[in-house]
Amino acid sequence: MATLKTGAVLYLSPLNKSQFISQCLQLGMLLEVSAKKPGNVNLLSGFEGTNFEHFLASSVACFPSFVKAASQGISVKEGNLSIEKVGMGKIIQNCIGEINAWQKGGNTLLGSVVLCVPIAVAAGMTQLEENFDLIQLRLNLKKIVESTTSEDAIYLYETINDVKPGGLNRAPDLDLNSPDSKKRLIRENISLYEVFKIAADYDSICFEWVNNYPITLDVAYPFLKEQMQTRDLNTSIVHTYLRLLSAYPDTLISRKVGEKISKEISSEANRLLLLGGLDTEVGRKGLIKFDRKLRENGNKLNPGTTADLISATLGFFVLAGYRP
Repeated sequence: MATLKTGAVLYLSPLNKSQFISQCLQLGMLLEVSAKKPGNVNLLSGFEGTNFEHFLASSVACFPSFVKAASQGISVKEGNLSIEKVGMGKIIQNCIGEINAWQKGGNTLLGSVVLCVPIAVAAGMTQLEENFDLIQLRLNLKKIVESTTSEDAIYLYETINDVKPGGLNRAPDLDLNSPDSKKRLIRENISLYEVFKIAADYDSICFEWVNNYPITLDVAYPFLKEQMQTRDLNTSIVHTYLRLLSAYPDTLISRKVGEKISKEISSEANRLLLLGGLDTEVGRKGLIKFDRKLRENGNKLNPGTTADLISATLGFFVLAGYRP
């Protein structure tokens, strides 16, 4: 990648910048699935029909869509595109289409893509110096999600209906399974941001969108950064995963088996973190048992939403300058 540095500012062509942003987010996804987190797909353990290779292929498949998202952000920054015309819903739909074309393992990265596409747009809107300024990037992230449209919502509804992710129960309003929902989105001009506000109470990904990514940026990111000062990458990721799971009951588990069991899983994650996690023998033995428990009964206790949050966190970490 050809670059020109003048002072503290790193200048990239729009194409190179958008490719760079895409590579950062892809690396975050690859690092997430590579870590040996209990209950998730990783190098050593998979699910029936879905394994590590499916996630690798899915991460690679995201490249053109993340480039497109970042390019749209650059166009907004340069005044060549209205922020309402970014089209995040269509970008997400195209990204999932690419993922499905590249692998046969089913739904792998829907949650991660929904989190990372806005990050790519916001990064495109943000000045790149030595690394991205996460404070400015976060301000742009707020602008972009609040500027979504009813068309964005329709595209995401279509995408979710095609993918059919696990644990989708009936929503209190604008239910995905209701034939009238898409008509209402257009008729009442309801944006994707407004849809996510409805779902924020029972879905952590929607919660992140409407609250400016507080789980990833206020909790996971500083915790991961602290862990990395004295631990290797795998241990740091696993401990950050336990930190999030202990504080935020996984909403995929809640939708599949109920909030009570989800909270029990969170309590167990907290106990293991207090025991030292991968730093201690008792913690390591506990994590092996925890992993087995989460994989019972067809992986119904898979903390998939927590994995998506870790993926976004690692994307921010790489954008801010981390390199393995």
